[in-house]
Amino acid sequence: MSAPTQLPNGRRVASTATIWTALCIVYAAWSTTFVGISVANETIPPMIAGGLRFLVAGGLLLPIAMSFGDRVGDRPKPDQWRGAAVVALFMMFGGNGGIVWAERTIPSGMAGLAIATVPLWMVAIDRVVLGHRQPRVVVIGLAVGFVGAALLVGGNALEGEIDMGGLILALGAAASWAVGSIYQRHAPLPERPLVAAGMEMLVACLFFFITAGLIGEFGDFEPSAVSRASWIAVGYLIVVGSWIGFTSYLWLLRNARTSLVATYAYVTPIGAVIVGSLILDESFTVSTLVAGALIVIAVVLIVSGGGSARADFERPADELEETAA
Repeated sequence: MSAPTQLPNGRRVASTATIWTALCIVYAAWSTTFVGISVANETIPPMIAGGLRFLVAGGLLLPIAMSFGDRVGDRPKPDQWRGAAVVALFMMFGGNGGIVWAERTIPSGMAGLAIATVPLWMVAIDRVVLGHRQPRVVVIGLAVGFVGAALLVGGNALEGEIDMGGLILALGAAASWAVGSIYQRHAPLPERPLVAAGMEMLVACLFFFITAGLIGEFGDFEPSAVSRASWIAVGYLIVVGSWIGFTSYLWLLRNARTSLVATYAYVTPIGAVIVGSLILDESFTVSTLVAGALIVIAVVLIVSGGGSARADFERPADELEETAA
């Protein structure tokens, strides 16, 4: 049952086991990158840190990835570079960079709550723009997951005064990530996911470095003042966050249904809390356990809404009507 199948158009459908393996990789990788970002930003300006991360990640990944597979027929073309630029702008710069910048003025809990809205943005865009229907059980699962995520971060989010500019930026970053994720599924990119990821990372580093120059980060940056821990954190973000986590995420966007991929936004906060409690001695309360239970229930509901692969679940509304007729 888990073996890959092939559609009439020739596209192979990924097996359930492969999809869940990639999804668990994303869960584990992105649950730990919150700590990595925090440590990196201790002695490296945020935009410079992001630029360095994607420069090294993309600069090494792209030439290696291009040496494998269809090197002639799948060679990056101008329209594919434009597609990569759009993905990099919305996902890496607008999404990742927006959250990092927002956390300068709002609590991390509020930023986490904003990230938890990504699945809602993705499913809304998927339904309204692309015409993909979502069963009622999936909608219920998304709502339960959002409540669980709100409970998880609500305590920190409600402490003190909230900077509305930072909050709006964080919500905008979540929407930006969702837009980039949906666009990436249909963008004119190379068939090889690692090649596409390398291209997007290289373009993203330009956005980060240009912004760093415009806001004056380079004038305040002193490489000799960067701690060893921050350098190690940047290396961890490159290997685990970008090479392993992000490439797995890109593959999932093209092979698994949107609502299933979006569960990372509910699962990773739980992982982040556990990692934070182990490494940064953060508190682990009863409310966290309750939130975790709600999040697990949400994932079960979303998974029960259909198959894992896109072909099993997400089809345009007009195609579904023709099939029913």
